[in-house]
Amino acid sequence: MLGVSHIGVRGDDMARVTHEREPQARSFFHHPLVRRAVGFLIITVIALIFIFQNTTETSIQLLVPVVTMPLWGALLIAWILGLLASLLTIRRRER
Repeated sequence: MLGVSHIGVRGDDMARVTHEREPQARSFFHHPLVRRAVGFLIITVIALIFIFQNTTETSIQLLVPVVTMPLWGALLIAWILGLLASLLTIRRRER
């Protein structure tokens, strides 16, 4: 039978051994808010590079009217709308 054997160690001794750890110094990047901010900044930079690389004119149909505008403008509007939608979702989840 495969298993872990703790020969000579009682249950209460095992509890002391596993819970007696030195508190480790947490680095700056272990904070959840910092990790979210770094991830957000990386995604934002990549999205903005993608948006401003696409500079050609394009036609977009907004329900009824057809609008001609630079593709970067349409992508930027879509990115901002997605950002606003995610902010609304995060605020609802916190309550």
